[in-house]
Amino acid sequence: MKKILLLIGAVFLFFNEGTLAQKPAEWKYVEGKITTPWAEKVSPQNPHPEYPRPQMVRKNWMNINGLWNYSILPKSEADAKPATFDGKILVPFAVESALSGVGKTVGKDSILWYQRTVDFNPKLKNERVLLHFGAVDWKCDVFVNGRPAGSHQGGYDPFSIDITALLTKKKQQEISVRVWDPSSDGPQPRGKQIKNPHGIWYTPVTGIWQTVWLETVPASYIAGIKPTPDIDKQTLTVKTDIANAASGDKIKILASDGSATVAEQEFETGSNAVLNIANPKLWSPESPFLYDLTISVTRNGKVIDEVKSYFAMRKISMQPDAEGVQRMMLNNKFLFQYGPLDQGWWPDGLYTAPTDEALKFDIIKTKEMGFNMIRKHVKVEPARWYRYCDELGMLVWQDMPSGDLGNNWEPHPGITGNETEQQRTPESEQIYRTEWKAIMDANYHFPSIVVWVPFNEAWGQFKTEEITDWTMQYDPSRLVNSASGGNFFPVGHIIDLHNYPAPAMPKPDLFGAKQVIVLGEFGGLGLPVDQHTWQQKDNWGYQSFKNPEELYNKYESFIGRFEPLIRKGLSAAVYTQTTDVEVEINGLMTYDRKVIKFPEAKLKQIHTKLYDPSFVKLKP
Repeated sequence: MKKILLLIGAVFLFFNEGTLAQKPAEWKYVEGKITTPWAEKVSPQNPHPEYPRPQMVRKNWMNINGLWNYSILPKSEADAKPATFDGKILVPFAVESALSGVGKTVGKDSILWYQRTVDFNPKLKNERVLLHFGAVDWKCDVFVNGRPAGSHQGGYDPFSIDITALLTKKKQQEISVRVWDPSSDGPQPRGKQIKNPHGIWYTPVTGIWQTVWLETVPASYIAGIKPTPDIDKQTLTVKTDIANAASGDKIKILASDGSATVAEQEFETGSNAVLNIANPKLWSPESPFLYDLTISVTRNGKVIDEVKSYFAMRKISMQPDAEGVQRMMLNNKFLFQYGPLDQGWWPDGLYTAPTDEALKFDIIKTKEMGFNMIRKHVKVEPARWYRYCDELGMLVWQDMPSGDLGNNWEPHPGITGNETEQQRTPESEQIYRTEWKAIMDANYHFPSIVVWVPFNEAWGQFKTEEITDWTMQYDPSRLVNSASGGNFFPVGHIIDLHNYPAPAMPKPDLFGAKQVIVLGEFGGLGLPVDQHTWQQKDNWGYQSFKNPEELYNKYESFIGRFEPLIRKGLSAAVYTQTTDVEVEINGLMTYDRKVIKFPEAKLKQIHTKLYDPSFVKLKP
């Protein structure tokens, strides 16, 4: 194994700590809007240098974030790479963002081109070079040394391209990326992006917005792993995807707790491992324990590839209480889940946090405020965000980013006649299905994710029963909230009401026998903080206040209403929202994260009372 690592490592002697060294270049974020405290820490030589795939780690990789050339061209003129470029863009920040150094809108009638050269002259012997993109919004074509390398559609899932055959013997390799993103003019998933931002809709995000990196792997390599825990059987099933496996290759999986081996198994490629995890340490918000996992591919007794990973033993399920109302269970115990609606937007980076420290900050603050859950709202985060939720013990409800809006919404369960399902074109429907599956595949690994949410309200909602059933079958290890806030169908594990501003719930005697009852959104209490808003006036909240004291008192009165609701059948609630976002000023924190509007210690004190297990008695 040491010889293999040395051989592969020799390919990357020119980089240090996984980051490509670049000459200093002139760059400055676009001024005019508020910025976070981390904006000043962003450097064009070293943006987001951290390893981007914590669920499957190799030592030999190269970060190629940094300054790239860019051009924005009319769509009719942009088939070929431009001969000259408009300037420099800082990857991985979207072109519309301040931290990109550009701050320009692209739109459906234009094409965004990226280009850069990489000092990379590998001496490969039976190895492959993979080019990885964390996320590119929305459709992109990749070229290496002027030749087509691959294409991808989808703004929220990572993808990789084998570029080995396109590399030259020269010291430098040219990488170009062509991006088209119609934003709200197209049917594709785009979340809160809109070409004319206003109200609850925000600035478009176009192009590369997560880390770009290179990785050298053996000819036969581990392409993916899928761990599934079963705490009742005390087992972990591990499905592996081995690219170019040869006859006779074997896979070895080692589970460990620190230096102590917990379980070990060797098996043939093409089959799954089932490890016995005796007396498992269960993962929960109170005790987010993670086991280490090592996966190796061996050939004739020699290790040819190896990755480091991790897993958690946890179970999410539903079970009726003593009154016959379905409850959301964690590790076979009722735990009231309470957290904020988290948009994941930044005033300086838009979809992209300025730094990894900033990415982690919101989760830490949410935890310190006494929340145990986050609803990630119509956006998907980089893998490192979910890893931090795993480490810190934060439950996650993961939304599918919405798109192709236009149908009618009925927000009240039990009422019909007003709601409609979106009549999507075959192309739009296929885009949704492809991207939803890709998002679930990319994030299946993370134990913090306990709920999938295919639709938010009626935003592009279509074929609800079919999509929900497919989601439940594709991942039976999690709960499915078919449409947070409606339109409502008798499908999925959860019925989810949105009610502003005060807490409320669907009647348990009408809906609780078959579905878990949750309050998917409430609150939205607004407080603009001078010098910390996206714009100075015309900001928006569901209910606005003049000072922090009024704001907190109203919020505390809402929390006081929860105990009787929990006793009656409420299993979870989501408060709107983590931070202000653009003209929305209803965050627990300001958009720039410089002001926390609520006293954190008081929040934790009143939130902790919600988790009293005596509120609910389960059916014997």
